[in-house]
Amino acid sequence: MPSKFVIPTPKSGPFSFGPDSQRQPNVPEGHVSKYEWRSTLFPGTIRDYWLYVPAQYTPDKSANVMVFQDGWPYMVETGDIRAPIVFDNLIHQQKLPVTIGIFINSGHFPPVAADQPPIGNRGFEYDTLSDQYARFLIEEILPMVGANYNLTTDPDRRGICGASSGGICAFTVAWQRPDAFRKVLSHVGSFGDHRGGYVYPTLIRKSPPKPLRVYLQAGANDLDIPSGHWPLLNLEMAAALNFAGYDFHLEYGDGEHDYKHGGAILPESLTWLWR
Repeated sequence: MPSKFVIPTPKSGPFSFGPDSQRQPNVPEGHVSKYEWRSTLFPGTIRDYWLYVPAQYTPDKSANVMVFQDGWPYMVETGDIRAPIVFDNLIHQQKLPVTIGIFINSGHFPPVAADQPPIGNRGFEYDTLSDQYARFLIEEILPMVGANYNLTTDPDRRGICGASSGGICAFTVAWQRPDAFRKVLSHVGSFGDHRGGYVYPTLIRKSPPKPLRVYLQAGANDLDIPSGHWPLLNLEMAAALNFAGYDFHLEYGDGEHDYKHGGAILPESLTWLWR
């Protein structure tokens, strides 16, 4: 049996960027391009997505893949995460394989009237525990990107990341389809009762281990709402992963329900995932 899970003392913020989250001289910059996608697995939905292709990519070698839910906050270089900058630096240092990033927003339906906002589909797509979102990535997004880029088909070379509901979505994709994704990065994951996500610790404990590598970032001052107590939910996830013998890491700080801690440690968490 693994050693007993011990609740860690939260690491204190504020959490700041290190050099790997900032532009460095003589580091080749990847290319980011924006697109729109209309889904058939989520009929009627429209979404923006961005592709990051590193400068080191060549079509004669298959590239690793990493998907990010809520793509815009992860992709924008002036935000709390700055994933393209981190990718550039880590790939240049050979701490991260040549990896194509797919930064994809949740879907929305067109507004019902000209003076109305679009109708979001985020909660359904991200919090549902079925394989529908995994199938959306596997059957729609990866083939579409793969038509133009040489993407790996090795699940050990595919990762998926998200925050809040995007964090539980990342875990659900790998849990449902470990044949397609095996590396999970969850920032302040919403493992509460939005759509039944609180069942995961019990499922993890009672199911045969799956070949996943999981990095959880959680904050002691995260949400405490009718759907659950987010710090405790993430601690329970970590305890279950420990009990079941998974390759996992918990990074527990004193942060809130935001990107600040997860963004500051993105270089370390990606290096750990792809070690």
